Amino acid sequence: MRGLSVIAAVVLGADAAPRRVAVTGAGGQTGQHAFRKMLSRPEDFVPVGIVRSESSRSALIETGIPPESVVVADVTDADAISKAMKECEASALIIATSAKPAPSGETTEEGRPIFSFPNGQPEQVDWLGQKAQIDAAKMCGPDTHVVICSSMGGTDPSNMLNALGRETLPDGSTKGGNILLWKRKAEKYLMDSGLPYTVVHPGGLLNEAGGKRRIIIGVDDNRDEGERSIPREDVAEVLVQALLVPGYRGRSFDIRSFAEGEGGAVTTDFAALLGELGDKNCDYSLGEIA
Repeated sequence: MRGLSVIAAVVLGADAAPRRVAVTGAGGQTGQHAFRKMLSRPEDFVPVGIVRSESSRSALIETGIPPESVVVADVTDADAISKAMKECEASALIIATSAKPAPSGETTEEGRPIFSFPNGQPEQVDWLGQKAQIDAAKMCGPDTHVVICSSMGGTDPSNMLNALGRETLPDGSTKGGNILLWKRKAEKYLMDSGLPYTVVHPGGLLNEAGGKRRIIIGVDDNRDEGERSIPREDVAEVLVQALLVPGYRGRSFDIRSFAEGEGGAVTTDFAALLGELGDKNCDYSLGEIA
């Protein structure tokens, strides 16, 4: 990994100062991995983690993260996130926020658990919250690179993730849920914003150690080989490398992995990984946008 930092320094300029990067969702699992990876690379980054609450900030500080590296701002509050981004003086933003489903305690007639979004529905978090972050990044300058951690499944409106938190009303209409449709809307908004962007669609997220698998890169939910899943830590590494390897700008793609010990060598060269994608990008005419 250190060799990649040297290569990036040559590409970006040997005397380039470390980049100031805001990381939203820095108290969450994937976002925290990305935040900590950048903290460990002070020659490349000066990261600032943005978290939703004071309790999340305190939890990070208790693990040894400097207090000045963590700020509080609710991404669904456009003014708060704009102020936080401006104070960070960020030249890049990693968006690792997402609505998080949880069992509501109720069940269907068939006995299956019903999920809700206690910390905000996808429309508020994954669309309006990400829109607010993208708008805040644009205010930081036209060259602010925005990297979104999204999700695979967006080409299939009937994906089971869209049903989570969705309620059928007496008139037959529905409200809530549709998380992948709202994510896709935010992705398209970023792509149309004029900002440099990278959109990463990971498969199922695993709480396993990263750096032990060969990563698979692709588009449009193709799963011809390997597993449907990938460790969160590997996803975080791709998010960080998207800021180091210039070729990741203007790209939208999926990432999964082979099972540990399968598929060949562990991925360590992230420029080569991108090369496996060729000139392909995800096709947003597929699926639906909320």
